[in-house]
Amino acid sequence: MSDHKTTPRSVLTVGDLLSFPALQMRLLAGGGGLGRTVSWAHVSELEDPTPWLQGSEVLMTVGLAVPRGGDAQRRYLERLDDAGVAALVLSTQLRTPPLRQAFLAAAEERGFPVLEVPLTVPFVTIAQEVAAAVSEKSAERLGAQLQVFGALRWMAEENLDIPALFDRLEQLSGYRIFLCTPQGRPLLPGVPAPEDLSVLPAHPDAPPTVPGGFVLPVLGPGGAAGYLVALEQAGARPAGLAVVQHLATVAALRLAMVRQEREVLRREGAETLAELLQDTLDAAGAQRRLAHHRLDAQRPVVLAVLRRAQDEQLDGALSGHPHLTLRRGEDRLVLAEPGFTEALADLPGAVCGVSRPVTVGEPLRVALQEAEWAAGRAEEAGKPLLHYGEDATGRWLPEDRRLLAALVEQVLGAALRYDRTHGSQLLVSVRTWMERDRRTEDAAAALHIHPNTLAYRLRRFGEVTGRDLSTTAAFTEVWFAVRAATELGVAVAGP
Repeated sequence: MSDHKTTPRSVLTVGDLLSFPALQMRLLAGGGGLGRTVSWAHVSELEDPTPWLQGSEVLMTVGLAVPRGGDAQRRYLERLDDAGVAALVLSTQLRTPPLRQAFLAAAEERGFPVLEVPLTVPFVTIAQEVAAAVSEKSAERLGAQLQVFGALRWMAEENLDIPALFDRLEQLSGYRIFLCTPQGRPLLPGVPAPEDLSVLPAHPDAPPTVPGGFVLPVLGPGGAAGYLVALEQAGARPAGLAVVQHLATVAALRLAMVRQEREVLRREGAETLAELLQDTLDAAGAQRRLAHHRLDAQRPVVLAVLRRAQDEQLDGALSGHPHLTLRRGEDRLVLAEPGFTEALADLPGAVCGVSRPVTVGEPLRVALQEAEWAAGRAEEAGKPLLHYGEDATGRWLPEDRRLLAALVEQVLGAALRYDRTHGSQLLVSVRTWMERDRRTEDAAAALHIHPNTLAYRLRRFGEVTGRDLSTTAAFTEVWFAVRAATELGVAVAGP
């Protein structure tokens, strides 16, 4: 045994072991990794011992586990390195096969130390040396674990927000902490996601060790809600896997609290939006409610109607934007400041209509009509997002549905009855032709008919309704009537 001693804030490294005279070790390859932290020394003759390792071990072998082929030797080394093994110690005078160039090259590339120890130095000597060097860390690690358990008390007594909590946990544990969803997005507000997403495991049951630290699942009701990545801080004394496991537990508890808070806020927001739509909330009450949801009642807001939006994707798009949401049948209603709507255009498969800006005190019923109208037009046009007013026709249509119905009957009634009686598609053909700016070939292609067939239908429509579409007056009247029919839900949809 050597008389090596560590200072109170030092860590045992592979380079330290190499410097101990009593161990008589010699570096074979991987000198770039001599600064790796050593937590334990372990003997294994298994070809794959990684399921039984925690990381930062010095793995010792007489060579029985080392394959003979170069490619197999390289894979053996890579498995150890990926599992976070600090170094490999070989007793080359026993059963170790010749070390191939592929093996030594991999050690150099990865900075994975491969050490040789003479037969005269038993493995137990190395284990005792490591145990003696790291034993003084045990009390410190236990203290770190107990303080991590105290994190819940900090949150209750000191009202620490999430960034302050994890900043304190970083100082305590010696790790830089990152939290993310399985897709790599931030999991908790104020805690960054890792820049290198390659450290994330393929599944939650993967070994926790990664180069320079650990990755552990943050559990939720449905399994892994995300991952905690803990990477050793330069100059710090990492507290080890047990502490990181406690950190993941604190993250899971904080995530559950955040989700509960969000659910309460969502329900309160839905109630507020419902009352605003019913016009049962006075201005002062509306201002207080909006302020509670970080919405400034003095600033304009818009109302959006979303169709076929997935809840998780919508929640991600709304993240960072103060808002109120309300489920209304299959639709989701969202009230927020105008700047949030652009994020909605990227929701896969969803359709969104947005009202004109309104301020508190104005009835939201009108904004709802505008948003529903815009959503309908967006759906018809195949657009993901449409703001009310982008289709100028809507501005001139009356809001009174009786007037809309009268317009449809007067202009299109004869064509609607003709289509029902004969099973024809005059009105659909006219609308498709109009929407494509009277380009006959484009409209015919959309209808899957010959251009001559479309030309016949346009003429027949004129005969049935008494309106010649070649004139500006008739074209304008029919176009407004088509839009009115759509507003009323009359079936005139094109392809």
